[in-house]
Amino acid sequence: MTEDKADSFVPSRNEMISHYRQAGVNITAGEELVRRIRPLVRQTDRQEVLSELGGFGGFFRVPIERFQDPVLVSSTDGVGTKLKLAFALDRHDTVGIDLVAMCVNDILVSGAEPLFFLDYLAVGQLVVSQAEAIIQGIVEGCRQAGCTLLGGETAEMPTFYHAGEYDLAGFAVGIVERSQLVTGQAIRPGHILIGLASSGLHSNGYALARKVLFEQTRLPMTRYLAEVGGVLGEILLTPTRIYVKSVLALLRDYSLSGLAHITGGGLTGNIPRILPATCRAIIDRSAWKIPPLFSLLQRLGRIPDEEMYRVFNMGVGMVLVVPPEQVDAVIDRARSLQESAFQIGWIETRVSDQAPLAYTN
Repeated sequence: MTEDKADSFVPSRNEMISHYRQAGVNITAGEELVRRIRPLVRQTDRQEVLSELGGFGGFFRVPIERFQDPVLVSSTDGVGTKLKLAFALDRHDTVGIDLVAMCVNDILVSGAEPLFFLDYLAVGQLVVSQAEAIIQGIVEGCRQAGCTLLGGETAEMPTFYHAGEYDLAGFAVGIVERSQLVTGQAIRPGHILIGLASSGLHSNGYALARKVLFEQTRLPMTRYLAEVGGVLGEILLTPTRIYVKSVLALLRDYSLSGLAHITGGGLTGNIPRILPATCRAIIDRSAWKIPPLFSLLQRLGRIPDEEMYRVFNMGVGMVLVVPPEQVDAVIDRARSLQESAFQIGWIETRVSDQAPLAYTN
């Protein structure tokens, strides 16, 4: 019987790995990325920022002097399989906007002003130019939301991701006066639903969209489609709309009784999340024109109406619930803030055996 010895497994000199880079991690590239993005990140600084990029943590002074009873609101999210389009088209400067949007729009529905954002980027191999483009998008998203990119993490994970691929996650924190929290509990029968237009699919439903367009129909991403008014891949990469500045302005001047961010679950799944048990929402599907991208998906995939409204936003990215006497003023003001706004339904009394949401027309 022979004994194995540890030294018998020592590789030859030609096989030996003596540097981290030989294992697939490039520390120098990471340092170069930080150098490049530092001036970008500084563009998002609010006056409350107390730290420099590159520390172990970000320091942010809570502006409590503006509040009597402040409440912090947080949310975390990712971009999902929309990233597959970025990989295929080698276009990485918009998905960072999506990342910020999915988080800040979620905290916005509570009436919260976003304060700061953190990102996590995981790659198989760090390509500095690619990562820089991603961070540029995150910076742009923070700029649109009025929040600071307080810090982040870039993890290089050899063999974990395919070449050129990565994943993104983010985390936002906002603040609101406790007395001004928007919870939906003020919603009453007779209140009106106002939709703010989406910019496209936003960051939801891409598994189904890719299945229909690229697996079943086998459309090239580079195909110009007159039906959607652009190159298919570019249309699909349109970043998620960030509603922060517009909705915060509306909240300052009007009594919004509820807000719903239309993400995964579509109108069907998200509006009921804010409704009191005694209320149900009625959506008039004839009240707005469905954007052509959704119609294309439904036609090519033969997707039933019920599934379309349960998966996609159908052209409505944010829903406001307002008292009837304020409807016209809110719509006019939203349009002055460069939002496409339109009435999409109403609230009525719900009895115990009814679904919390129904469609008409």
